[in-house]
Amino acid sequence: MYSKQEAKQIRQQFWTMFGKRYDRKWMLYDTKLKDVVLKFSFEDRRALVSIDITHEDAIFRAYYYEKLLSLKSILLEEVNNELIFEENYQLESGKIISRVFVMLEGVKIKKQTDWPDVYEFYYENMSKLEAFFIEYKDFIEA
Repeated sequence: MYSKQEAKQIRQQFWTMFGKRYDRKWMLYDTKLKDVVLKFSFEDRRALVSIDITHEDAIFRAYYYEKLLSLKSILLEEVNNELIFEENYQLESGKIISRVFVMLEGVKIKKQTDWPDVYEFYYENMSKLEAFFIEYKDFIEA
């Protein structure tokens, strides 16, 4: 079992090495759409790349989620055909968001031998997700 400090150091090392391996600026929170973010996540035994709609108001979340659903076939073709669409995704904090994501299961942040696979998964999928978002941002926002 790792202490909180050890777990924090492992996470920092993971993200530092990822940044060195893929030295580029990711869009992530800089989408120019309030409460719509592109995100890397590493949860228990799985890594995710996602578009998160985090608005507190369910009506605003539903609006953006419906826009993404209308682009579902394009997302599946251009980003990843294993994308999962969840209108009411509950975060560990209990907050409900809408999320479109792809995941790599069976990986652990504490297992450094998993890191190369996760890095490649993140790079490939986030690159495609960013390209999609840039292409369709005006439609999503309109």
